[in-house]
Amino acid sequence: MRKKILGACLFLGLMACVPAAAQNLAEFEKTVTEFTLDNGMGFILVERHQVPVVSFHMYADVGAVNEDVGITGLAHLFEHMAFKGTTDIGTTDYQKEKEALEKVDQTYAALQAERWKGEEADPARLEELEAAFRQAQEEAAQYVESNELAQAIEQNGGVGLNATTGADATRYFFSLPSNKVELWFSLESARFFAPVLREFYRERNVVMEERRLRVESQPIGKLIEEFLSVAYRAHPYGRSGIGWRSDLENLTRQHAEEFFRLYYTPRNLTAVLVGDVDPEEARRLAELYFGRIPAGPVAEPLWTEEPPQEGERRTSLYAQSQPILVIGYHKPGIRDPDNAVFDAVQDILAGGRTSRLYRSLVQEKKLAVVAGGFSGFPGQKYPNLFLFFSVAAAGKTNEENEAAMLGEIERLRTELVTEEELTRAKQRARAQLIRQLGSNSGVAGQLAFYEVATGDWRNLFRRLQAIEQVTREDIQRVARSYFTEGNRTVAYLVPKPAEE
Repeated sequence: MRKKILGACLFLGLMACVPAAAQNLAEFEKTVTEFTLDNGMGFILVERHQVPVVSFHMYADVGAVNEDVGITGLAHLFEHMAFKGTTDIGTTDYQKEKEALEKVDQTYAALQAERWKGEEADPARLEELEAAFRQAQEEAAQYVESNELAQAIEQNGGVGLNATTGADATRYFFSLPSNKVELWFSLESARFFAPVLREFYRERNVVMEERRLRVESQPIGKLIEEFLSVAYRAHPYGRSGIGWRSDLENLTRQHAEEFFRLYYTPRNLTAVLVGDVDPEEARRLAELYFGRIPAGPVAEPLWTEEPPQEGERRTSLYAQSQPILVIGYHKPGIRDPDNAVFDAVQDILAGGRTSRLYRSLVQEKKLAVVAGGFSGFPGQKYPNLFLFFSVAAAGKTNEENEAAMLGEIERLRTELVTEEELTRAKQRARAQLIRQLGSNSGVAGQLAFYEVATGDWRNLFRRLQAIEQVTREDIQRVARSYFTEGNRTVAYLVPKPAEE
């Protein structure tokens, strides 16, 4: 019965509706407490005492853009590692496990050294080293308590334990009953204070399998990877977010440890707690648990800028698939004053079944089964892309879809949108904000994103104000400035005959 009650409370905390007043920044701000620890870690607390539940969102300001050439995929792989536990969690005997892990590292280094000899490698020596590496992993595995971190959370009523890695950031989140708040401070601080990267090479194989399923076995995955590599010449947004297979195959535990020490510092971490939380008690716990983490080094900023595109770029990928079209235009990052204009453009041109693209390509001309687009791809922190796409209907081609899509984009450049379209876009923006604030978890995620990506969580609310001020002339101006032929990248997924 107790578990059922806890489950009901958590459900209400995650899904409770927010009153319309929550749209008002001044009213919302009264519920917020902010503080920064001496080591540089920031906290945002939002009091919502309707139900005894708290949602936690840890936002690490590190993603795929922070990977160097040769270690692509490491941000995602470290996300997996963050669930493996600490010196106290996930092990039956850490001192013995530590020795075993050092042996794993040594045997792997020897194996790699022999592999790198290429054709000169001794087959017998390779076989011997591979056997030693497998044996070392088996010895280390005997000390592992699998999923002990997740089990501790679930046994205490936690739900929604998960994480995501994107181009710009890595996020860790879950919710707990409010009488278990200290458990979050204890567990979450421990995995960023004393993480143990156990089962690294097994988890590396898991990530390589993810790459196979999401990219290598999926024509659309291959197309997006190809498209980004053509759209970008310099900026790391053009690299594969999940990592190149050759890089993944050569990542080591030492790579992950170095990545952690450089990027998982308190200055790069922002925690947001939303729900039935006491700010004074939370601050005491934050200083007790997270305050023990050393400030660490300051990572150099990403200074690589994508040079202006000066001509249309095109690429084609052949696969056994229906035709798919992707068109992208370079645009500024989220802090640009015109970001709200792009939001309005997205709604009018590509926002669902009432958008211009869907009505034209899918409903009227029946050229596509899907047509749409969105702003901010593959990330939003740096200058990014406005992406359009369509999946051709049976018997239709990419060329037909492209002509129709470019026609709608050109119409945005040459004609003012209607007042009705702009009004609907603004109404939907308000509705979207209410939905985003409709759960503790949603609030936590949005505040963390806006705090780090834009420099102030209040910009979540100011975004709505900015969209309200967008005019029809703003939309035409932005379309004329950015949706140009010279700023365009086009990618086709071309059907390949089965016999090929």
